[in-house]
Amino acid sequence: MEPDKGKGFKVYKGLQRPLVFKSLKGKFIYWGMACMLFAFLAAVLLSTLVHALAGMVGLIVIGLGGMLFIHNQQKNGLHTKTRSAGNYIITPQFRRTPRP
Repeated sequence: MEPDKGKGFKVYKGLQRPLVFKSLKGKFIYWGMACMLFAFLAAVLLSTLVHALAGMVGLIVIGLGGMLFIHNQQKNGLHTKTRSAGNYIITPQFRRTPRP
Protein backbone atom coordinates (compact mmCIF):
# COMPACT_ATOMS: atom_id res chain seq x y z
CA MET A 1 0.00 0.00 0.00
CA GLU A 2 1.53 3.24 -1.11
CA PRO A 3 0.70 6.54 0.55
CA ASP A 4 -1.41 9.02 -1.37
CA LYS A 5 0.41 12.14 -2.47
CA GLY A 6 0.17 14.69 0.31
CA LYS A 7 -2.33 12.71 2.41
CA GLY A 8 -0.04 10.27 4.27
CA PHE A 9 -0.91 6.75 5.30
CA LYS A 10 -4.38 5.52 6.17
CA VAL A 11 -4.49 4.83 9.91
CA TYR A 12 -6.96 2.60 11.70
CA LYS A 13 -8.42 4.77 14.48
CA GLY A 14 -9.27 1.94 16.91
CA LEU A 15 -5.67 1.00 17.65
CA GLN A 16 -5.44 3.09 20.81
CA ARG A 17 -8.52 1.56 22.43
CA PRO A 18 -8.13 -1.25 24.98
CA LEU A 19 -9.22 -4.77 24.16
CA VAL A 20 -12.74 -5.55 25.49
CA PHE A 21 -14.14 -9.02 26.27
CA LYS A 22 -17.42 -9.60 28.13
CA SER A 23 -17.27 -6.09 29.69
CA LEU A 24 -13.69 -6.62 30.91
CA LYS A 25 -11.11 -4.23 29.49
CA GLY A 26 -7.37 -4.57 28.98
CA LYS A 27 -5.49 -6.13 31.88
CA PHE A 28 -8.72 -7.11 33.64
CA ILE A 29 -9.29 -9.81 31.02
CA TYR A 30 -6.19 -11.58 32.35
CA TRP A 31 -7.29 -10.99 35.93
CA GLY A 32 -10.64 -12.61 35.12
CA MET A 33 -8.97 -15.61 33.48
CA ALA A 34 -6.69 -16.06 36.49
CA CYS A 35 -9.65 -15.77 38.87
CA MET A 36 -11.66 -18.41 37.02
CA LEU A 37 -8.65 -20.74 36.80
CA PHE A 38 -7.98 -20.34 40.52
CA ALA A 39 -11.67 -20.95 41.33
CA PHE A 40 -11.67 -24.10 39.20
CA LEU A 41 -8.49 -25.46 40.81
CA ALA A 42 -9.81 -24.65 44.30
CA ALA A 43 -13.07 -26.45 43.44
CA VAL A 44 -11.18 -29.53 42.27
CA LEU A 45 -9.10 -29.56 45.44
CA LEU A 46 -12.11 -29.04 47.71
CA SER A 47 -14.16 -31.71 45.97
CA THR A 48 -11.38 -34.31 46.21
CA LEU A 49 -10.34 -33.51 49.78
CA VAL A 50 -13.66 -32.60 51.42
CA HIS A 51 -16.83 -33.27 49.42
CA ALA A 52 -18.32 -32.56 45.98
CA LEU A 53 -20.76 -30.05 47.47
CA ALA A 54 -17.88 -28.14 49.10
CA GLY A 55 -16.16 -28.00 45.72
CA MET A 56 -19.28 -26.60 44.06
CA VAL A 57 -19.76 -23.97 46.79
CA GLY A 58 -16.09 -23.04 46.61
CA LEU A 59 -16.28 -22.64 42.84
CA ILE A 60 -19.28 -20.32 43.10
CA VAL A 61 -17.97 -18.27 46.03
CA ILE A 62 -14.42 -17.81 44.70
CA GLY A 63 -15.55 -17.23 41.13
CA LEU A 64 -18.26 -14.68 41.91
CA GLY A 65 -16.21 -12.98 44.62
CA GLY A 66 -13.24 -12.61 42.32
CA MET A 67 -15.31 -11.30 39.43
CA LEU A 68 -17.04 -8.75 41.68
CA PHE A 69 -13.65 -7.61 42.94
CA ILE A 70 -12.36 -7.27 39.36
CA HIS A 71 -15.40 -5.27 38.25
CA ASN A 72 -14.96 -2.91 41.23
CA GLN A 73 -11.27 -2.45 40.40
CA GLN A 74 -12.14 -1.77 36.78
CA LYS A 75 -14.26 1.22 37.81
CA ASN A 76 -11.06 2.98 38.93
CA GLY A 77 -9.59 2.76 35.42
CA LEU A 78 -7.00 0.74 33.57
CA HIS A 79 -4.01 2.44 35.13
CA THR A 80 -3.11 2.77 38.78
CA LYS A 81 -3.45 6.40 39.78
CA THR A 82 -2.81 8.07 43.09
CA ARG A 83 -5.53 10.48 44.02
CA SER A 84 -4.27 12.62 46.81
CA ALA A 85 -6.45 15.17 48.54
CA GLY A 86 -4.67 18.37 49.41
CA ASN A 87 -2.39 21.04 48.05
CA TYR A 88 1.31 20.44 47.80
CA ILE A 89 3.94 23.16 47.52
CA ILE A 90 7.03 22.00 45.72
CA THR A 91 10.06 24.17 46.30
CA PRO A 92 12.69 24.38 43.58
CA GLN A 93 15.90 22.50 44.30
CA PHE A 94 18.11 24.72 42.17
CA ARG A 95 18.17 28.49 42.09
CA ARG A 96 19.40 30.68 39.28
CA THR A 97 22.44 32.68 39.97
CA PRO A 98 22.69 36.06 38.27
CA ARG A 99 25.26 36.30 35.49
CA PRO A 100 28.08 38.76 36.05
